This record gives sequence, structure tokens and C-alpha cells, in this order.
Amino acid sequence: MTESKKTPFYNIHIDAGAKMVDFAGYKMPIQYKSITAEHLRVRETVGAFDLSHMGEFFVSGGKALDFLQMMTVNDVSALEEYQVQYTAMCYPDGGIVDDLLVYRLPDKYMLVVNAANIDKDFAWLEEHLIDNVTLHNASDDFGLIAIQGPDAQKVMEKMTDINLDDIQFYYSAEGDVAGHKMIFSRTGYTGEDGFELYIKPDICPELWEAAMKSGAEFDIEPIGLGARDSLRLEMKYALYGNDIDQTTNPIEAGLGWICKPEKGDFIGRDAVVRMKEEKPPRKLVCFELQERGIPRHGYKILNDEKEIGDVTSGIFSPSLQKGIGLGYVPRKLSKSGREIQIEIRNKPTPATIVKPPFYKDGTHR
Repeated sequence: MTESKKTPFYNIHIDAGAKMVDFAGYKMPIQYKSITAEHLRVRETVGAFDLSHMGEFFVSGGKALDFLQMMTVNDVSALEEYQVQYTAMCYPDGGIVDDLLVYRLPDKYMLVVNAANIDKDFAWLEEHLIDNVTLHNASDDFGLIAIQGPDAQKVMEKMTDINLDDIQFYYSAEGDVAGHKMIFSRTGYTGEDGFELYIKPDICPELWEAAMKSGAEFDIEPIGLGARDSLRLEMKYALYGNDIDQTTNPIEAGLGWICKPEKGDFIGRDAVVRMKEEKPPRKLVCFELQERGIPRHGYKILNDEKEIGDVTSGIFSPSLQKGIGLGYVPRKLSKSGREIQIEIRNKPTPATIVKPPFYKDGTHR
């Protein structure tokens, strides 16, 4: 068994009393004090996450755009310089290899992929590499801090002279932050305003300290993976391995908006177009429990006490104070307002299918 890696912030997490877990090949903080308190801190003011386990690839060369157009479902040619795009890679049958971000930088593209999929994604890209394209796995060359919450800009303004008002959501910049040059973007996985900073490993502790100092007046706190999961679920942001994977088509997962068949050919295009035209037999839906309880991954979804699907993600929502979850159900049973049941400890618990997102007051959604 390979020993889990440690991020550049590992000692900081230990000193802060974090509960550490093995996640995607890394020792990561699941929580510091309380998942609920950390979740609400991000919703109310600001928090800082260590996301150094994520993967970063660079794609360059004269045919880099052609290559990414073939490998991803979204239209990379639509990106302006320093713009960021949410997209996915698919297998020929339409199953999802991974969901990822594409950054258009002046002389290359940066792909940010899910931690558990780094090796698989790189092998998939390498397998389809074309002439005049260079692919580089730089995952070990970066630490990553996410500063997230309504006060995120105020924290960043104390760390950089760059005019952050000029950086729109899903755009990036290169410049000095806390005295060091880096790439950073106005992106995140929480539904709130926020920035993600790509940092050389040797200066990560210094940057963490700068973020904590700059955010002190806004009660900034370190945030673990537990709150990251509850924050993203309240927004219906899909989690690879739970809500989407190689068995799911982007259309049934509600990701049709990132699929651009009109751009031309890409791997999985025929399967995506076919499902769009024929309508998916099932859909990923949001549901809220009508009674107190926590829907867990793998719990059965029932309709008139007959099994119709499984919960893919579920939590007790700190913001809404009720159990919420996602799961695939037959399309004919997927309409908002439909009453269903979630089997919790062998008991059918009433729930209602609702429109996303669950949490509707986020700074960005």
C-alpha cells in the first residue's frame, strides 16, 4: 500500500488540530473544529481551504487548442485570455472521464483535474496526444489555497495590489500576491465569491499565514474537506465518483450546458448528442427530506415504496437545517414537486424533489 502524500500545508493542519484522513492519495484535513461551524463560516464571512491535492496539467504547442477541442465537451475556442472554463472529458460511449477546469493562459492552457483522477486523466490525454502538442503534469509543482466566502475579496485586497474588481467570476490573473508572483483565479466550489491561488510549494506556509493575517478581521478560519462537501452539495455541484463517473452521461447529470456539439467533433460527441435528442432515461435530481434525517450515499430512493434509484450524495444541510441529497431517478419521475421516499435505516422517509440549487443566497451560483 502506497503511503499517502502530505501537502505543503500538512504541518499547519496538524498545528491547528485538524482531524486528518486519507483522501485521493493525500493526508487531508476533514475538519478542524466542526463541519457545521466551518460551513457557516464560509457562508457568512470567509474561510481558507487547502486544495493542494488537485492536479494541474499544462498543454502547449501550435495544436493545443485543436487537442483540447477534441478531448473536452465544452468549446475551448470561446475562451478569452485568462478566462476559465468548466468542462468534462468523456469516453466514446459518453461516460465521464472527469470534470475539470481549463485556464486559457497567454502561451498555454492549464487543466485542473480531480485529485483521485490525476494518473487516469493524464494517461487518457497522453493516449490521444497529437503532433505539435506538449503535455506536462505539474501537479507536484503547486500548492493550492482557496479563499472562499462573501468577504473573500476584502481578504485578497490586503494581499495584492491587483484591481480585483476587474477580475470577473471564472477569470484568472498572474501577478504578485503577498509578495510572490502566481496564477490565481476567481473560482470556487462553494457558491460564494472566492479565489484559488496556485502557489509554489516552498512558499505555501508563508501564503497561508498571509491569508490568515489578512482575514483575521473577518474571522477567517481553516476549512476542511467535510465543509467543502456540504457547501458544494447545497449548490448541486457534482462530485466525481459520487454524482458523475464513467457510467454517467453529462446530459443525464444536468451538465448539458457545458456540452457544445456545434463546435465540431470531440470524444463522446455522438453519445452526448444521441442522449440529448432521445432524452435521458434518468436524471440527477435534488431532493429535500420532509422529516429529520440524513440521506447517505447509497441509500435507496423509493416511489410508492418501489426502488427507483440510489442517493449519490447526501448530508444534513447546515444552511437549511434539513436533510438534502442528489440521486438518479427515471426521467418520468423527476419533476420538481414530486413526493418520493428515501430509505433510511429500513424506514421510508418522505422527501420532495426540488429545483437546484438548494441554497439560493450564495454570492455566486
